[in-house]
Amino acid sequence: MNTVRCITATLFAIATGTVYAQAGAPNDAQIAAIVVAANQVDIDAGKLAESKAKSAEVKEFARRMVTDHTGVNKQATALVTKLHVKPEENATSESLKKSGADTRKRLEGLKAAEFDRAYVDNEVTYHQTVLDAVDKTLIPNAKNEELKALLIKVRPAFVAHLDHAKHIQASLKK
Repeated sequence: MNTVRCITATLFAIATGTVYAQAGAPNDAQIAAIVVAANQVDIDAGKLAESKAKSAEVKEFARRMVTDHTGVNKQATALVTKLHVKPEENATSESLKKSGADTRKRLEGLKAAEFDRAYVDNEVTYHQTVLDAVDKTLIPNAKNEELKALLIKVRPAFVAHLDHAKHIQASLKK
């Protein structure tokens, strides 16, 4: 549960904008860095789950996370390259990276069904909080229309991931 709380706290900071309370809203370069970091965290967790999960359903979900989040990162990278925007590391993107590393470390110590439950619980919390961040911070603060359009375009995938993770979560509790 500490893993979930750590990620939730970090993403709650994004969703509520508290990380930027003193400096103002994130700019497009900072949003780009946040998007890349958030996707990379889920890619890394997914790769770990592909190798450690016991359940075939969890392994398949992990593969989907790696594929889908890699695709989003490719789209984001292509867009920022096109716009000549260099993602700007910031407190939020750095915090995401650190939380992701901490989560992977905790998950690495778990085995079999315990790992599956912890990974899926994390995915439910992570995707819900990312959706909140996308809706409350990233989309409203994106100034570039193409960046905003990309965020809007990928949002349904996060909803689908959340729904899928909740479904698996329920089946693992049976």
